[in-house]
Amino acid sequence: MRGSVAKKGKRWYAVVYDGTDPATGKYRRRWVPAGTRRADAEKLLADLVKRSHEGNTVVSERITLGAYLLDRWLPVQEARLRRSTFDSYRRNVERHVVPALGAVPLDKLAVEDLDLFYARLLTSGRIHGGENKAAGLSPKTVHNIHLMLNKALADAYRKGTIVRNVAALADAPSLRARRRAEIQAWDADQLATFLDAIAAHRLYAAFHLSAHTGMRRGEVLGLPWGDVDLQVGRLSVRQALVSVAYEVELSDVKTGSGRRTIDLDPGTVDVLKLWRIQRSEECSGREPSDDDLVFTKQDGALVHPDSFSQTFDRKVAKLAVPGISLHDLRHTHATLLLKAGVPVKVVSERLGHASAAFTMTVYQHVLPGMQSEAAELFAELVAIRRQAASAEPPRA
Repeated sequence: MRGSVAKKGKRWYAVVYDGTDPATGKYRRRWVPAGTRRADAEKLLADLVKRSHEGNTVVSERITLGAYLLDRWLPVQEARLRRSTFDSYRRNVERHVVPALGAVPLDKLAVEDLDLFYARLLTSGRIHGGENKAAGLSPKTVHNIHLMLNKALADAYRKGTIVRNVAALADAPSLRARRRAEIQAWDADQLATFLDAIAAHRLYAAFHLSAHTGMRRGEVLGLPWGDVDLQVGRLSVRQALVSVAYEVELSDVKTGSGRRTIDLDPGTVDVLKLWRIQRSEECSGREPSDDDLVFTKQDGALVHPDSFSQTFDRKVAKLAVPGISLHDLRHTHATLLLKAGVPVKVVSERLGHASAAFTMTVYQHVLPGMQSEAAELFAELVAIRRQAASAEPPRA
């Protein structure tokens, strides 16, 4: 294979010569965009020549980015990904990628196209922005879209559909520079106020369990009776109830650290025992089986996670406590434990975090106070020893 580099306007291209056209006898050429620098075009040409010598496809197929993602790539991913992950990919492609870049030929897609695309998503990418219709997506969301495109284009490159993956060269939003959202949590009195107010609600036991274990919403609603040992006072987290396109389904917990065992306090055990009796009465005296979920509607139907959150929001709105989300009960659990001096590793294990270091990063706002107490304790120990030393009679 032969080729050269050429410039059109402000862009450089690697020009690939792929034999002759049988009809005209002229060379067939494909212009592959390389960017704004000649060096990038020369590097791309060298890569194309190398791939040709290795027997790989070097002339990209004429197909748009939208057609490739919707008709080829996504259908293959559906059988490989978790349903929630696939649904996220599909929504990002349909809502963001296709409207902005769907008509761009795959072989003409340039690094600059993606850079501008990401910049626009950050400033005005939100479809439902409320009063602020120009609201942008969060850096994390845009970064996830970049990761998806990088994977899709890497697959196209590996299979010879394109000659290079421009997403690998694009500037994705940095997550290191983004400011972590401030953790919202109640103190013990505020949590007690909420639990007292929600005590008469049918799903009180679910809210109680959320607060006393730090379990995620889906983990609470996806908990089966077979994973609860009321005799020992312990439960296992193995699955979660998730919402995919507003339809609910049970899904395995994503990570190994997410699969965990949580010890229960006696009060929580009593709450669950009373709830089990209530469920038996609702089922005309039938004892719940191990496969039955702990928390369901009265007729046994699944409780939608969004409905569970909305119940929490409505109750909190009526109370004289700071407004927090249901997920913040998890933060409340962790914060109260850390402030009480429970080791970070223990808190990390209860929450199902990947490591204690991650827990420390998330709840670093709690640690300064704990360090202050440690500093005072250390100073007291040293002061006591110095006083004792000064009181000792001098040696002869």
